[in-house]
Amino acid sequence: MIEAGIIGGAGYTAGELIRLLLNHPKAKINFVYSTSNAGNKLYKVHQDLLGSTDLEFTQEINPNIDVLFLCLGHGNSKAFLEENKFSSHTNIIDLSNDFRLSQDKFFDDMEFIYGLPELQKDKISKANFVANPGCFATALQLAILPLASKGLIIDDIHINAVTGATGAGTSLSSTTHFTWRDNNFSHYKAFNHQHLGEIKQSILQLQKNWNKEVYFIPNRGNFSRGIFATTYTNFEGSIEEATEIYTSFYKDAKFTFIAEDNIHLKQVVNTNKCLINLKKYNNKLLITSSLDNLLKGASGQAIQNMNLMFGFDEKAGLQLKATYF
Repeated sequence: MIEAGIIGGAGYTAGELIRLLLNHPKAKINFVYSTSNAGNKLYKVHQDLLGSTDLEFTQEINPNIDVLFLCLGHGNSKAFLEENKFSSHTNIIDLSNDFRLSQDKFFDDMEFIYGLPELQKDKISKANFVANPGCFATALQLAILPLASKGLIIDDIHINAVTGATGAGTSLSSTTHFTWRDNNFSHYKAFNHQHLGEIKQSILQLQKNWNKEVYFIPNRGNFSRGIFATTYTNFEGSIEEATEIYTSFYKDAKFTFIAEDNIHLKQVVNTNKCLINLKKYNNKLLITSSLDNLLKGASGQAIQNMNLMFGFDEKAGLQLKATYF
Protein backbone atom coordinates (compact mmCIF):
# COMPACT_ATOMS: atom_id res chain seq x y z
CA MET A 1 0.00 0.00 0.00
CA ILE A 2 1.50 3.32 -1.07
CA GLU A 3 0.82 6.63 0.68
CA ALA A 4 -0.16 9.76 -1.22
CA GLY A 5 -0.11 13.48 -0.49
CA ILE A 6 -2.14 16.14 -2.26
CA ILE A 7 -1.10 19.79 -2.50
CA GLY A 8 -3.81 22.35 -3.23
CA GLY A 9 -6.56 20.21 -1.77
CA ALA A 10 -9.58 22.50 -2.12
CA GLY A 11 -9.93 22.56 -5.92
CA TYR A 12 -11.94 20.42 -8.31
CA THR A 13 -9.04 18.22 -9.41
CA ALA A 14 -7.98 17.60 -5.80
CA GLY A 15 -11.55 16.66 -4.92
CA GLU A 16 -11.58 14.08 -7.69
CA LEU A 17 -8.19 12.73 -6.58
CA ILE A 18 -9.46 12.34 -3.01
CA ARG A 19 -12.51 10.40 -4.19
CA LEU A 20 -10.39 8.13 -6.36
CA LEU A 21 -7.71 7.51 -3.73
CA LEU A 22 -10.26 6.74 -1.01
CA ASN A 23 -11.42 3.82 -3.16
CA HIS A 24 -8.06 2.75 -4.59
CA PRO A 25 -7.03 -0.81 -3.66
CA LYS A 26 -3.29 -0.03 -3.55
CA ALA A 27 -3.08 3.54 -2.23
CA LYS A 28 -4.20 5.61 0.74
CA ILE A 29 -4.14 9.31 1.54
CA ASN A 30 -1.47 10.47 3.98
CA PHE A 31 -2.30 14.19 3.88
CA VAL A 32 -4.25 16.82 1.95
CA TYR A 33 -2.50 20.20 2.11
CA SER A 34 -4.44 23.46 1.97
CA THR A 35 -3.35 26.69 3.64
CA SER A 36 -6.82 28.22 3.43
CA ASN A 37 -8.63 25.21 4.92
CA ALA A 38 -6.15 23.79 7.45
CA GLY A 39 -8.00 22.13 10.32
CA ASN A 40 -11.28 21.76 8.43
CA LYS A 41 -12.66 18.35 7.54
CA LEU A 42 -12.34 17.49 3.86
CA TYR A 43 -16.12 17.19 3.63
CA LYS A 44 -16.52 20.84 4.60
CA VAL A 45 -15.20 21.71 1.12
CA HIS A 46 -15.88 18.51 -0.84
CA GLN A 47 -19.32 18.05 0.64
CA ASP A 48 -20.13 14.70 -0.97
CA LEU A 49 -17.34 13.17 1.18
CA LEU A 50 -19.48 13.44 4.33
CA GLY A 51 -19.64 9.89 5.65
CA SER A 52 -16.73 8.76 3.48
CA THR A 53 -13.77 10.19 5.41
CA ASP A 54 -12.94 12.17 8.56
CA LEU A 55 -9.60 13.39 7.21
CA GLU A 56 -8.76 17.05 7.73
CA PHE A 57 -6.89 19.53 5.58
CA THR A 58 -3.45 20.31 6.95
CA GLN A 59 -0.56 22.76 6.60
CA GLU A 60 1.89 20.02 7.57
CA ILE A 61 3.75 18.16 4.83
CA ASN A 62 5.12 14.64 5.12
CA PRO A 63 8.24 14.57 2.88
CA ASN A 64 8.46 10.77 2.98
CA ILE A 65 5.29 9.85 1.12
CA ASP A 66 5.41 7.59 -1.94
CA VAL A 67 3.57 9.86 -4.37
CA LEU A 68 2.78 13.57 -4.37
CA PHE A 69 0.03 15.15 -6.47
CA LEU A 70 0.40 18.86 -7.20
CA CYS A 71 -3.03 20.42 -7.80
CA LEU A 72 -1.86 24.01 -7.83
CA GLY A 73 -2.63 26.84 -10.22
CA HIS A 74 -0.50 27.09 -13.32
CA GLY A 75 2.91 28.54 -12.47
CA ASN A 76 2.76 27.59 -8.79
CA SER A 77 4.16 24.06 -8.85
CA LYS A 78 7.74 25.19 -9.50
CA ALA A 79 7.53 27.69 -6.66
CA PHE A 80 6.19 25.05 -4.31
CA LEU A 81 8.94 22.56 -5.16
CA GLU A 82 11.59 25.24 -4.72
CA GLU A 83 10.38 25.78 -1.14
CA ASN A 84 9.56 22.17 -0.20
CA LYS A 85 11.79 19.13 -0.59
CA PHE A 86 10.69 15.50 -0.62
CA SER A 87 12.48 12.20 -0.16
CA SER A 88 14.40 10.54 -2.96
CA HIS A 89 11.73 7.84 -3.24
CA THR A 90 8.79 10.28 -3.59
CA ASN A 91 7.26 10.24 -7.06
CA ILE A 92 5.60 13.47 -8.19
CA ILE A 93 2.66 13.98 -10.55
CA ASP A 94 2.00 17.61 -11.45
CA LEU A 95 -1.43 18.59 -12.77
CA SER A 96 -0.45 22.13 -13.80
CA ASN A 97 1.21 23.16 -17.06
CA ASP A 98 4.56 23.96 -15.41
CA PHE A 99 6.49 20.95 -16.76
CA ARG A 100 4.59 19.81 -19.86
CA LEU A 101 6.72 21.38 -22.56
CA SER A 102 10.14 19.99 -23.38
CA GLN A 103 11.90 23.25 -22.48
CA ASP A 104 10.32 23.11 -19.01
CA LYS A 105 10.61 19.41 -18.17
CA PHE A 106 13.90 19.68 -16.26
CA PHE A 107 13.62 21.17 -12.79
CA ASP A 108 16.34 20.96 -10.14
CA ASP A 109 17.41 17.29 -10.41
CA MET A 110 14.02 16.17 -11.72
CA GLU A 111 13.03 15.28 -15.29
CA PHE A 112 9.28 15.36 -15.85
CA ILE A 113 7.89 12.93 -18.40
CA TYR A 114 4.82 13.99 -20.34
CA GLY A 115 2.04 11.81 -18.97
CA LEU A 116 -0.21 10.83 -21.87
CA PRO A 117 -0.32 7.02 -21.50
CA GLU A 118 -1.55 6.42 -25.05
CA LEU A 119 1.58 8.20 -26.33
CA GLN A 120 4.37 6.98 -24.05
CA LYS A 121 3.24 4.39 -21.55
CA ASP A 122 6.71 2.82 -21.30
CA LYS A 123 8.39 6.10 -20.34
CA ILE A 124 5.72 6.82 -17.73
CA SER A 125 6.20 3.35 -16.25
CA LYS A 126 9.88 4.15 -15.63
CA ALA A 127 9.40 7.76 -14.53
CA ASN A 128 9.65 9.32 -11.08
CA PHE A 129 8.18 12.65 -12.17
CA VAL A 130 5.22 13.08 -14.51
CA ALA A 131 3.61 16.18 -16.04
CA ASN A 132 -0.07 15.36 -16.36
CA PRO A 133 -1.55 16.61 -19.67
CA GLY A 134 -4.17 19.34 -19.89
CA CYS A 135 -7.83 18.45 -20.34
CA PHE A 136 -8.32 19.94 -23.81
CA ALA A 137 -4.86 18.68 -24.78
CA THR A 138 -5.82 15.12 -23.87
CA ALA A 139 -9.08 15.14 -25.84
CA LEU A 140 -7.46 16.73 -28.89
CA GLN A 141 -4.26 14.69 -28.94
CA LEU A 142 -6.21 11.46 -28.71
CA ALA A 143 -8.14 12.66 -31.77
CA ILE A 144 -5.05 13.59 -33.79
CA LEU A 145 -2.10 11.40 -32.82
CA PRO A 146 -3.06 8.22 -34.72
CA LEU A 147 -2.79 10.21 -37.97
CA ALA A 148 0.55 11.68 -36.90
CA SER A 149 1.87 8.20 -36.11
CA LYS A 150 1.50 7.37 -39.81
CA GLY A 151 2.75 10.74 -41.06
CA LEU A 152 -0.71 11.51 -42.44
CA ILE A 153 -1.35 15.03 -41.18
CA ILE A 154 -0.91 16.66 -44.54
CA ASP A 155 -2.84 19.89 -44.00
CA ASP A 156 -3.95 22.28 -41.28
CA ILE A 157 -6.05 20.92 -38.40
CA HIS A 158 -9.31 22.66 -37.45
CA ILE A 159 -10.83 22.11 -34.01
CA ASN A 160 -13.97 23.31 -32.28
CA ALA A 161 -14.36 22.07 -28.70
CA VAL A 162 -16.55 22.87 -25.71
CA THR A 163 -15.81 22.32 -22.03
CA GLY A 164 -17.94 22.45 -18.91
CA ALA A 165 -17.80 25.04 -16.13
CA THR A 166 -15.41 22.99 -13.97
CA GLY A 167 -12.73 23.55 -16.60
CA ALA A 168 -12.36 27.08 -15.24
CA GLY A 169 -11.56 25.91 -11.69
CA THR A 170 -13.10 27.07 -8.43
CA SER A 171 -11.98 30.72 -8.56
CA LEU A 172 -14.81 33.08 -9.44
CA SER A 173 -14.74 35.30 -12.49
CA SER A 174 -17.32 37.15 -14.55
CA THR A 175 -17.79 34.12 -16.80
CA THR A 176 -18.16 31.47 -14.07
CA HIS A 177 -21.20 32.86 -12.25
CA PHE A 178 -24.37 30.80 -12.75
CA THR A 179 -26.31 33.78 -14.05
CA TRP A 180 -23.74 34.29 -16.82
CA ARG A 181 -23.08 30.64 -17.66
CA ASP A 182 -26.67 29.36 -17.59
CA ASN A 183 -28.41 29.35 -21.00
CA ASN A 184 -25.22 30.80 -22.49
CA PHE A 185 -22.39 29.82 -24.84
CA SER A 186 -19.16 31.59 -25.81
CA HIS A 187 -15.65 31.03 -27.10
CA TYR A 188 -12.41 32.16 -25.46
CA LYS A 189 -8.67 32.19 -26.20
CA ALA A 190 -9.36 31.53 -29.87
CA PHE A 191 -6.25 30.29 -31.72
CA ASN A 192 -3.93 30.82 -28.70
CA HIS A 193 -5.11 28.44 -25.98
CA GLN A 194 -2.31 27.37 -23.60
CA HIS A 195 -2.76 23.68 -24.47
CA LEU A 196 -1.71 24.19 -28.10
CA GLY A 197 1.97 23.95 -27.14
CA GLU A 198 1.72 20.42 -25.79
CA ILE A 199 -0.54 19.34 -28.67
CA LYS A 200 1.97 20.50 -31.30
CA GLN A 201 4.84 19.00 -29.30
CA SER A 202 3.23 15.56 -29.37
CA ILE A 203 2.40 15.76 -33.07
CA LEU A 204 6.04 16.55 -33.83
CA GLN A 205 7.14 13.65 -31.63
CA LEU A 206 5.34 11.28 -34.02
CA GLN A 207 5.51 13.20 -37.31
CA LYS A 208 8.82 15.01 -37.25
CA ASN A 209 8.43 16.82 -40.58
CA TRP A 210 4.99 18.26 -39.73
CA ASN A 211 4.84 21.98 -40.54
CA LYS A 212 1.12 22.80 -40.64
CA GLU A 213 -1.07 24.71 -38.19
CA VAL A 214 -3.67 23.84 -35.56
CA TYR A 215 -6.65 26.21 -35.53
CA PHE A 216 -8.39 25.66 -32.21
CA ILE A 217 -11.56 27.39 -30.98
CA PRO A 218 -12.30 26.52 -27.31
CA ASN A 219 -15.83 27.15 -26.08
CA ARG A 220 -17.57 27.43 -22.71
CA GLY A 221 -20.64 25.27 -22.30
CA ASN A 222 -23.47 25.65 -19.79
CA PHE A 223 -22.89 22.25 -18.18
CA SER A 224 -20.64 21.24 -15.29
CA ARG A 225 -18.17 18.74 -16.68
CA GLY A 226 -17.04 17.13 -19.88
CA ILE A 227 -15.31 18.01 -23.16
CA PHE A 228 -16.80 17.46 -26.60
CA ALA A 229 -14.46 18.18 -29.52
CA THR A 230 -14.83 18.06 -33.29
CA THR A 231 -11.60 17.99 -35.29
CA TYR A 232 -11.22 17.85 -39.04
CA THR A 233 -8.39 17.82 -41.55
CA ASN A 234 -7.69 16.59 -45.08
CA PHE A 235 -7.31 12.83 -45.37
CA GLU A 236 -6.73 11.03 -48.66
CA GLY A 237 -7.66 7.54 -47.48
CA SER A 238 -11.02 5.86 -46.98
CA ILE A 239 -13.03 5.71 -43.76
CA GLU A 240 -12.08 2.03 -43.53
CA GLU A 241 -8.40 2.93 -43.68
CA ALA A 242 -8.85 5.63 -41.05
CA THR A 243 -10.70 3.23 -38.75
CA GLU A 244 -7.90 0.68 -39.09
CA ILE A 245 -5.27 3.33 -38.22
CA TYR A 246 -7.14 4.40 -35.08
CA THR A 247 -8.06 0.88 -33.99
CA SER A 248 -4.45 -0.24 -34.34
CA PHE A 249 -3.07 2.80 -32.51
CA TYR A 250 -5.37 2.22 -29.53
CA LYS A 251 -5.33 -1.57 -29.49
CA ASP A 252 -3.54 -1.62 -26.11
CA ALA A 253 -5.19 1.50 -24.66
CA LYS A 254 -7.19 0.82 -21.51
CA PHE A 255 -9.50 3.82 -21.65
CA THR A 256 -9.63 5.08 -25.26
CA PHE A 257 -12.19 3.49 -27.55
CA ILE A 258 -13.31 3.89 -31.17
CA ALA A 259 -17.10 4.16 -31.37
CA GLU A 260 -19.00 3.11 -34.49
CA ASP A 261 -21.91 5.46 -33.74
CA ASN A 262 -22.02 9.17 -32.99
CA ILE A 263 -20.88 9.91 -29.43
CA HIS A 264 -22.12 12.27 -26.72
CA LEU A 265 -21.06 13.56 -23.31
CA LYS A 266 -23.23 11.29 -21.17
CA GLN A 267 -21.18 8.31 -22.32
CA VAL A 268 -18.01 9.62 -20.69
CA VAL A 269 -18.90 11.94 -17.81
CA ASN A 270 -17.83 10.40 -14.46
CA THR A 271 -15.54 7.91 -16.23
CA ASN A 272 -11.88 7.81 -17.25
CA LYS A 273 -12.79 7.04 -20.87
CA CYS A 274 -12.16 8.92 -24.07
CA LEU A 275 -14.48 7.98 -26.94
CA ILE A 276 -13.62 8.71 -30.57
CA ASN A 277 -15.84 8.59 -33.64
CA LEU A 278 -14.69 8.92 -37.25
CA LYS A 279 -16.57 10.19 -40.31
CA LYS A 280 -15.38 10.94 -43.86
CA TYR A 281 -16.85 13.90 -45.78
CA ASN A 282 -15.39 14.26 -49.26
CA ASN A 283 -11.67 14.78 -48.59
CA LYS A 284 -12.12 15.66 -44.89
CA LEU A 285 -11.80 13.29 -41.94
CA LEU A 286 -14.01 14.37 -39.04
CA ILE A 287 -12.78 13.10 -35.67
CA THR A 288 -15.10 13.55 -32.71
CA SER A 289 -13.63 12.99 -29.25
CA SER A 290 -15.19 13.27 -25.82
CA LEU A 291 -14.03 12.82 -22.22
CA ASP A 292 -14.58 14.02 -18.65
CA ASN A 293 -12.30 17.03 -18.13
CA LEU A 294 -11.85 16.26 -14.40
CA LEU A 295 -11.11 12.54 -14.85
CA LYS A 296 -9.45 11.47 -18.10
CA GLY A 297 -8.63 15.16 -18.57
CA ALA A 298 -7.05 15.55 -15.12
CA SER A 299 -7.33 13.46 -11.93
CA GLY A 300 -8.34 10.14 -13.48
CA GLN A 301 -5.37 10.35 -15.83
CA ALA A 302 -3.16 11.26 -12.86
CA ILE A 303 -4.25 8.04 -11.11
CA GLN A 304 -3.72 6.13 -14.37
CA ASN A 305 -0.17 7.51 -14.44
CA MET A 306 0.35 6.63 -10.77
CA ASN A 307 -0.71 3.07 -11.51
CA LEU A 308 1.83 2.84 -14.33
CA MET A 309 4.62 4.37 -12.23
CA PHE A 310 4.12 1.87 -9.39
CA GLY A 311 3.47 -1.19 -11.52
CA PHE A 312 -0.21 -1.50 -10.56
CA ASP A 313 -2.97 -2.60 -12.89
CA GLU A 314 -3.46 0.46 -15.11
CA LYS A 315 -7.20 0.42 -14.42
CA ALA A 316 -6.90 0.10 -10.62
CA GLY A 317 -9.30 2.47 -8.86
CA LEU A 318 -10.71 3.68 -12.18
CA GLN A 319 -13.55 1.27 -12.86
CA LEU A 320 -16.04 4.14 -12.98
CA LYS A 321 -19.49 4.19 -14.52
CA ALA A 322 -21.10 7.05 -16.42
CA THR A 323 -24.12 8.74 -14.87
CA TYR A 324 -26.30 8.17 -17.91
CA PHE A 325 -29.66 9.37 -16.61
